[in-house]
Amino acid sequence: MADAGRARKIGERIQEIVAETLELKIKDPRLGFITVTGVRVTPDLREATVFYTVLGTEEEAKSTAAALESGKGLVRSEIGKRTGIKFTPSVVFIRDALPENVRVIDDLLNEARAADKVVQEQAKEAKFAGEADPYRKPSEDE
Repeated sequence: MADAGRARKIGERIQEIVAETLELKIKDPRLGFITVTGVRVTPDLREATVFYTVLGTEEEAKSTAAALESGKGLVRSEIGKRTGIKFTPSVVFIRDALPENVRVIDDLLNEARAADKVVQEQAKEAKFAGEADPYRKPSEDE
């Protein structure tokens, strides 16, 4: 059983190998503009999950996923040749949801800024409800 530090280092190495393999060795026309964003390797080094993003439309992302699936064997064999570990890990490609999450958060922040601006505009023209000095004072008779 490998330790977490070794799995992390092997994951970084696998990320480099996958990126180079996709760029130089896989000639599938369906493969879009892809970025390998990270790799997670199980502690026993048997499975590698490769996270990626694709620049383009949803249709291009689907065709890229199909190209990755068909090129999985070549990627795995390159990992085996270039890492030197006893067992070559199985490879799973997962599209990274981070860019979509960032876009949603940006939209929410923009909505919050617009709502704050509206509240600030309303506050400029706001007046106190009731008297300006709401505290009770002793009357002059007392």
